[in-house]
Amino acid sequence: VSNAGVGMAGPLECQSLAAMQSLMDTNFFGLVRLVKEVLPDMKRRRGGHIVVISSIMGLQGIVFNDIYSASKFAVEGFCESLVVQALRFNVAISLVEPGPVMTEFETKLYEEAERADYSQTDPETAEIFTKLYLRNSKDVFTSLGQTPEDIAEHTLRVIEAARPPFRHQTNVAYTPMAALKHADPSGALMTDAFYKLVFKYDTVLRFGLR
Repeated sequence: VSNAGVGMAGPLECQSLAAMQSLMDTNFFGLVRLVKEVLPDMKRRRGGHIVVISSIMGLQGIVFNDIYSASKFAVEGFCESLVVQALRFNVAISLVEPGPVMTEFETKLYEEAERADYSQTDPETAEIFTKLYLRNSKDVFTSLGQTPEDIAEHTLRVIEAARPPFRHQTNVAYTPMAALKHADPSGALMTDAFYKLVFKYDTVLRFGLR
């Protein structure tokens, strides 16, 4: 089970390349290093199961989570490319894709975001992040967040499955969001829907979550 991960949220201009590279080293290359270690023996034994804790953000990018989403997209692409070869050797790969999870990981991330310096970006972007994004995020976690125990139960079901699924989303509330991308290959439907939720119907969004 690959579960190592770090988060990053905020305007792109305010994040250093060193911090971005460190995040990718943990979230993506940490997984790659693990798979390189265990896969050869699993192939020799013709049996094994690699379970990767991914994220709904590996399927759908979320505003102000550019780098974190990129790392999870990398995880999804890596596993999607590898799974067909692995199946040839009777090795299963499963992606567990949670939405928001209520842990100290998230609490610390948002506490740091509230104290951060946003002078490197323009005032409008800083205000959108601090006044809209952070406020909405709290409502999202309050209404849709899952406990670590819930994610553990989902992961256990994936591990114990007779035919392990390649993808397993833990929060049904995010299924419509992920489906928007497939409904319109041009991306216009998904982009327009998220733009309106963030910038036009922010009050309705927060009211609906509450």
